[in-house]
Amino acid sequence: MRLCSIASGSSGNCIYVGSDHTHLLVDTGVSRKRIEEGLARLGIKGEELTGVLVTHEHADHIQGLGVFSRKYEIPVYATPGTIQGIQNYKSLGKMPEGLYHEVQTDTDFMLGDILVHPFSISHDANEPSGYRFQQGEKRMAVATDLGKYDAYTVENLQNLDAVLLESNHDIHMLEVGPYPYYLKQRVMGERGHLSNEVSGRLLCDILHGNMKKVLLGHLSKENNFAELAYETVKLEITLGDNPYKGEEIPISVAKRDQISEIVTV
Repeated sequence: MRLCSIASGSSGNCIYVGSDHTHLLVDTGVSRKRIEEGLARLGIKGEELTGVLVTHEHADHIQGLGVFSRKYEIPVYATPGTIQGIQNYKSLGKMPEGLYHEVQTDTDFMLGDILVHPFSISHDANEPSGYRFQQGEKRMAVATDLGKYDAYTVENLQNLDAVLLESNHDIHMLEVGPYPYYLKQRVMGERGHLSNEVSGRLLCDILHGNMKKVLLGHLSKENNFAELAYETVKLEITLGDNPYKGEEIPISVAKRDQISEIVTV
């Protein structure tokens, strides 16, 4: 299996997960052109995609969906609440008939040769979800837009070979930054986003000896820096109640404006 961030950040998100025979996108929150360029780097054409999985209906996760779907008519998978949210997002324009496929959290389904497991996340959207993927004994997950995490979240992120995990903001940058008070409260709230520190703590709960790669994603443009996220998460691991040191874990930061490395497991 392969994992690659085409774009990840508060301004737009699009993640590729696939195998030799199955090609999936998690979210289409950037332009069709950027999605196509990212897929081309992976040697994949738009029409070769098996499906698009949508985490939730916020613009930075679906703003490219209309244009992309009208060109390629790839099936779209999402929870009923998310599909309703997409349909209410008028600026997407008219979507082709029959593309939407409802999925239920905690109910597995197959797309090609990949087993997909949607799981609930805490975010201020209709019915948001993260996704875990499995092919044989290989497992990956995409988990962003988490206002908080709990034992359920940790359970869904166990025994992964690779993960793209939210590390949205530095709490001190957010507190003194330009956001209005209500927006700061939203981001910091239980239906907002994970800070660097909390992302590191969540990693401490899911790390194991065979974790091949951690990609930190969905960084805020205004309230974070890639190096700050990396160093903070690494320090949390080193100080956390686990047998690992931060520098022992293969961590990198997914960027908002360019494709990441291709993670293969």
